[in-house]
Order: sequence, then C-alpha cells, then structure tokens
Amino acid sequence: MHEQHMRLALQLAEKAVGRTSPNPLVGAVIVKDGQIVGQGYHKKSGTPHAEIHALRQAGEDARGAVLYVTLEPCSHFGRTPPCSEAVINAGISEVYVAMQDPNPLVAGRGIKLLVNAGIRVHVGLLEQEAKRINEIFIKYITTRKPFILLKTAMTLDGRIATRTGHSKWVTAEPAREMVHRLRNQYDAILVGVNTVIADNPALTCRLAEGGCDPVRIILDSRARTPVDSKIFVQDSDVPTFVVVTDKAPIAAIKSLTAAGAKLIRTASDMYGRVDLHDLVSKLGEMEITGLLVEGGAEVAASFLEACLVDKILTFIAPKIVGGNQAPGPVGGAGIETMDRAIQLKRVNSGCIGADFFVEGYLEYIR
Repeated sequence: MHEQHMRLALQLAEKAVGRTSPNPLVGAVIVKDGQIVGQGYHKKSGTPHAEIHALRQAGEDARGAVLYVTLEPCSHFGRTPPCSEAVINAGISEVYVAMQDPNPLVAGRGIKLLVNAGIRVHVGLLEQEAKRINEIFIKYITTRKPFILLKTAMTLDGRIATRTGHSKWVTAEPAREMVHRLRNQYDAILVGVNTVIADNPALTCRLAEGGCDPVRIILDSRARTPVDSKIFVQDSDVPTFVVVTDKAPIAAIKSLTAAGAKLIRTASDMYGRVDLHDLVSKLGEMEITGLLVEGGAEVAASFLEACLVDKILTFIAPKIVGGNQAPGPVGGAGIETMDRAIQLKRVNSGCIGADFFVEGYLEYIR
C-alpha cells in the first residue's frame, strides 16, 4: 500500500510537466485509516507546493495521518513559505519521502525538522522513479546549468536527409508528436543557423490539446539568421535568442534586434564558433533548467565533443535513403578508434508508431 500511494503521488507530480520550472515536479498524498483524505501537486512556480494543496484538501483529517510526498518538504522561504512547517502544524504523524531534495537550501533540513518535531520519516520509497521525473531539476539545482537532451532522427541507414537536403519527414506522425511533447517539457530548444536557413522551422510546441512553446535559441556566431524567418514572424509568447560572438557584424546584429531577436553574446571557441560552455553557463543564469538540442549534424557533434549532452533520444525510421552525400545525425571530426566511442548507459528502447527509438544517458571517456 505504501508503494501504491507513492505511485499516485508520482502520477500527480507528472501532471505539471513543463509548468514548474525552475522548481521540481512534486506530488503529495495524505492517507488516514487507509483512506486518501488529501492529494495535490505543485502546479506552477510561485504557487503553493504539493503538500499545501494536499493539506488544504485534508483539513482536520490531516491530524494523525500519513503523508506521501515525492520530494523532501522544503525548509526555507522562497517564493512560498516552507512546507515542512505546514506539515508539522497540520499534525501529520508519519511521512514517506521518495527522495531527499538536492537543493543546497534544503538538502535534508526539511527531513530533520520533521524528525525533530516527533514525526516518523521514511526516505527512499520509489526513489529512482522520483529521480527520473525530476532529472532536469536535479541537474540544474546542483550545477546551475541546464539538463541537455540531444534529439536526433534518422533512417535505417543512418541518414537525416537525402543527398539534396530534403528531410520532411524522416519519421512518422507519432514520433513527431512525441517531439512536441518534449518541447512542451523543456524550457528551451536550440538549433544552428544552418537549420534555420535550410528548413525555416517554427520551433514551437504544436499539440492538439495545446502546450507551451520553448524559448528558441539559435547558434549564429556571425548573425546570419534571416530576419523574415518563422522564428521571428510567428505568433508566439516566448522570445527567440540569437547567440552571437564578436565575429558578428554590427549591421547584422541591428537587423536581428529590429526583427525582434534578443541577443546572447558569448566567447568564441578555437574555431571562431560560439563557445558552448560559456553559452550553457549563461543559460543557467537565465534559469533555463532544460535544453532540447534539435540542431543538425554539426551542432550535435559540437555538443557531444564538448561533453555537454546528458541524454540522447534517437528515432530510427524503417526506411532507406542511400547516397554517399546524404548526411548522418552527427558530424564533426569523429573518433579514430572504437574504444573512444561515447557510451550510453541506462538505455531504453521501443517502438512509437512505425518508428523505433533509443534513449540513454551519456558516459564520456575523459
């Protein structure tokens, strides 16, 4: 029964996917005499936390009840008051916590407050599941840098486009819908300027039930992005950032800002391109917790070579393109020997519609 109640709390937490940044996803369930008397989840940053919603629903039934919560109750004043005090004041007698909060401002303090108040606390119930739904938050709160997912799509013979550059569409509709769900989940989406020039993408979230557009980020060291691109002229509430270096002409920069672009200036790497480490640090300062990289082969290679990708999701369509000049999903110089290949761990695979997918976390050889 303990696992059943915590799974419900995890399901509640996931209802707010893409809505709580820079806060975590949290769900809470209150049980008394075997019956659920309160439940809730954190819906949006700056609004009441999951425990508060559950406590309000439970009312007086919270006294002597058991609380199941997917993340350690907070112990500090942020945008809302500390939840640990609310739990104590409500008379909760026992708490099951899926995982300790990695936020240095909390990091066990909330649990300690509960224990000191005489509440029985158990930590670690369905911990791995709780970490999975909050992998973006965990990376951001511990490093102040965004969690980075690299998404690629290719044919069975490893092509992302034909030899002429035609790429619509590599995958079928179900896989593309899954990508839009990712856009709804991540704070920002990134592509290179060559993708904008070649494909003129919208980079919006287009789900039947609606969704949130991610902030759009264009790698464009020399400010070559066309000012009439869809990323500027479409109806969207979120900004488009163009990332430039000191190589960008002043006139081009003025044209982009006049078109509505916001600029991020970074250092240059050894090739005169955007320094990705500098960019990632700046994105963290902007409270961008999750970054979805959807760029072409060279952008993918750059992020991989910089060891910045945390997770990769690759779609494989059961079709063959052929052609020596047809591009693959990752460019760059590549490795010389197979023992230097980047390994995936915790690999998951399956089918979505007619296509296959493989996802996993990256393990770099330093």
